Order: sequence, then structure tokens, then C-alpha cells
Amino acid sequence: MIAEGRRGHSALCLCRTFVLPFEGPRQEVECRVSPVLRTVVLASWLFAFGVVSAADERSKTGPSDAPLAARIDAALARAAGFLVARQDNDGAWRSTVYGACKDGPSLTPHVISCLYFLPQGGPQARAAFEKGTEYLVGLVGPDGRVGDDLELIYPVYTAAEASRMIRKAVDSPRYRRAAAAWLAVLRRHQLNESLGWRESDLEYGGWSFAPRPPRKPAAGRERGAWDWSNLSATLYGLAAMRSERVPASDPSYRQILLFVQRCQNYSEDPAKGDPRFDDGGFFFSPADVLLNKAGVAGRDALGRQRYRSYGSMTADGLRAMLTCGLPPAHPRVRAARAWLEKNLDLTRNPGVFERQNESLRDAVYYYYCWGLAHAMLHLRVRTVETPRGPVDWPVELTRIMLDKQRPNGSWVNAWTEGREDDPLVATSFAASVLAIGRHVLSGGQTPAACPTPAQGATPTK
Repeated sequence: MIAEGRRGHSALCLCRTFVLPFEGPRQEVECRVSPVLRTVVLASWLFAFGVVSAADERSKTGPSDAPLAARIDAALARAAGFLVARQDNDGAWRSTVYGACKDGPSLTPHVISCLYFLPQGGPQARAAFEKGTEYLVGLVGPDGRVGDDLELIYPVYTAAEASRMIRKAVDSPRYRRAAAAWLAVLRRHQLNESLGWRESDLEYGGWSFAPRPPRKPAAGRERGAWDWSNLSATLYGLAAMRSERVPASDPSYRQILLFVQRCQNYSEDPAKGDPRFDDGGFFFSPADVLLNKAGVAGRDALGRQRYRSYGSMTADGLRAMLTCGLPPAHPRVRAARAWLEKNLDLTRNPGVFERQNESLRDAVYYYYCWGLAHAMLHLRVRTVETPRGPVDWPVELTRIMLDKQRPNGSWVNAWTEGREDDPLVATSFAASVLAIGRHVLSGGQTPAACPTPAQGATPTK
């Protein structure tokens, strides 16, 4: 999927990597599951990220939510139908808008990461998901590796989502090997000691948009155009590692958290802080001016260049900190949450953007909504207290998504910088927002008339 990126070259993002609450593979033997197990399946995504306990997963819902849930189900059925109809015979999805995304690996993981969480799509959506995952498994060679000759346009996003979705598809040795192969691709791209990076480097610990593993250049040599760690790609990498159950003792998590914290306008040392800039929000990257959509905020008291906080990145940063293990009461998490509450806007990507960057604000609108929904889900929040009063976000946000759906079941962004003008990109994000909203509104229950997409799945924690 397309997420945040340099102007004119946005990057395919799970998340659509991580869409809605599911975790665990479907067994190869089909079975009917009880409503109780359906609830467990829906909740398991939260367990996978170690954020919510079984008791916390219970949501309050009332009769007034039922009509909205029914509208959401109908909209998601149309969205699934739109996506299924655009799958190619080999199982891949390819853009009809952007030449760079006609390859297959760029969009296929993005779309199946959405379809997996749309039981409203019925057997056709499940079959399309399975065909799509088989396409990705087929890209792994007999030696158990994704070949270097496979020119991946967005290797981090593709590898992160592919590893997670393959694990969910079928529990078999072949699929486990394929998931491990894609995870290996992902891990080769992390900017750490294995590629010559050091903790003192601003890029250290994160992931970038580089098409090849971004090795640190020798002194005096120029780096590749995309060898800059960024928060969006890093969140995808982190989610894949958690989904693949990489042990918490793995040093990569500490490296990731260090990079994530460098993307936050926050100082733990009052002597190094500056209240003019330390608002608790997040930006895209500390290593490249052009990557930050909201622009430069100025220089602080220590002479450091600072960047403006904005909504899509603050949602990502909050989620990344929680996924790395910081508790909700941690000062950094509380500061990010306070930024989102103070600046909450469901109609546009919030933040103070430089005037010349205003066209970039809503280029990632659906990505922002998708990230915001996940952030609220991580925080176990239904009503957000804002300066303008309380906001019942799952009600308000799903209504906005419903109003923006086109008659053919798709969504399209009028702005092009984030490539959300491609309906495969925007639809996968928007449908995921609806699925998360419906999950909250219905207390975690799968629609009774819909076959669950992950039959046999069980909580991972």
C-alpha cells in the first residue's frame, strides 16, 4: 500500500500491514467456528501486538450502533467485491494508474492484508486471499530465498506484509518457509551494524525505501537517493517482527525504539528541550528534510533543525512505541496521545503544514485515517476528549468513510502525491478503517452471517 514518502515518490505501505484484529494461520482443514471463537479470532490481532488483554478487549456497544454496523457490512461487501474483481489470473493485483505498481509484488500484499479482514466478502474474498498468498509464496525459490533478481519496488512494505499474510493463509511447512524467507528480506534492510550504521547515525535502527539494503557509504561518498530511515517503513518492519514472534530479547527492538523516539518532538532531558517545538507529536524522518510532509519548524535553542508534527506520523509513532513495549502511561506515549487528542480532525490530516506543503496534507488521508483507527484501538479508547468536546471516533470516522465510498465499492483520493488516487491503494486503507470501526462498535463480534476468514485461528498471546 502507499504510505508516506518523498514528494513524487510515495511508498507502498499493512498494513495495510496490520489491519484489524486477527492473528494466526488458517488450518488447511475447513471447519465452522462458534461465535465465541469468532470473537477470539477478531481479538487476536491485539494480542499479537501485546497491547490488549482479554478483559480489555470487551467494548461497550448499544442498540444505536446496530444500524451503522449493518451499513458498514454492506459497504465492506461492496469493497471486497471491487478488490476481488481486479485480481489477475496469476493471483496478483496490479495498478492501472501507476506503472511502478504494475509488477505484482508492490500491491498484492497490500490488498490481501485488507481482504483477510473482510468476512463480509464471503467465499470469493477468501479464495482471492488464498490465491494472492500463493502468488507471494511462489516468488520464493527452491533454496528458500526470495531471489536477488526479483526487482522489488517497495521491498520493506512488500516483505513485511507478505511475511505476515503468508503465515495467516495456511499452516504448512512450505508456507512457514516462505514467510521466513520474506522476513529475511525485511531484516536485511534494517539500518543497523549489519549495514555499517552506528547508533550515532540519525538513520540507525529504522527501515527505508531503498530498493536494495542501504549500506552506509564511506566518508565522502554519496548515499542512495532512498537510503533514509523513516517512521512509516519502520512501523511496518516492527509489525512483521512481532507477528513472526521474533523474541523480545532481539536487539533489533531496541534499535527500532531508538529511531522511533528520534522522530518525536519530545525531550526527556529538560536541558535539551525547547517548548516551542516539543509538542509530543511525530514527524517522518530526522534524517531528510524533504521526507517530512509538514515541513521544517525551525531551529531550537541548541541550533538543531526541528520538524513539524502531523497526524499520520503521530498515529504511527504512538503505535510503534506501544508495539515496542512502552506502557500507555509512559510520558512519551502520553505526549503523543495528547497531541492526537488536541489536534484530532477526522476530515483531514492534522498539523500545521508549511504553505508550500499544503498539497501534501491530504495526499495520505486514508493512510492517516487507517493509522488513527489503529492508534485508538491500541489505546482502548472509544470516546476521544478534544478541546472541541468528546468525539465518538468509530461512529464519526466510519460515517465519513461510508459517505466517501463510490458506487462500485471503491475509494479514491483526489490528491495524487500519496498515490491514493489509485483505487487499489485507497480502497484497502478505507475498508480497513471501516473494519476496525465495526469491530469496536460491535464489541469484537464477527458479523453472524459472514464466514470468518481465519478459521481455526487462535490467539498468539
